[in-house]
Amino acid sequence: MDTLNQVQTQTKWVSDPAHSELTFKVRHLMISNVKGEFTDFQVEMTSNGDDLTAAEVQVKINAGSVSTNNADRDNHLKAEDFFDVANHPELSFTSNAVQKVDDETYKVKGNLTIKGVSKEVVLDAEFGGYVTDPYGNEKAGFSISGKINRKEFGLNWNAALETGGVMVGDEVKLNAEVQLVKQS
Repeated sequence: MDTLNQVQTQTKWVSDPAHSELTFKVRHLMISNVKGEFTDFQVEMTSNGDDLTAAEVQVKINAGSVSTNNADRDNHLKAEDFFDVANHPELSFTSNAVQKVDDETYKVKGNLTIKGVSKEVVLDAEFGGYVTDPYGNEKAGFSISGKINRKEFGLNWNAALETGGVMVGDEVKLNAEVQLVKQS
């Protein structure tokens, strides 16, 4: 009976692409950050009622949707030096634990896969709450942030600068604003 009750309380949520974004920043020339985004991604969350610590999160990202507002840079990011989209068309994240820090803050631990390399990462998630939109859709909102070392995922390309330093920093800052829509 417990299993039946548990199944009945499972809620599936999917991302609303019109109200979600997935961005990253990386140091360029060691003096400023360059921002990019993935324009095609899906987030699915299965939760057990309002208990987000029991939630399971899956993210699938179309690697070819990377955009930095510069066609030459985007093409380089899609090439073998970085995402190697021809051989690795998808990036993914699968959670394996969610820890509640306080009423609005969570730590989401899971496996991030880039270019065929999977590493465990911990992301910070700020829960914005639940609301019903004007069309009757139940929504949940999250702001997510984290950092990764790109070299741990085989994204090794770089160029030394004459003045010292390198063209591209190793640390990548990840940020997402995600609105989820409850599925019936």
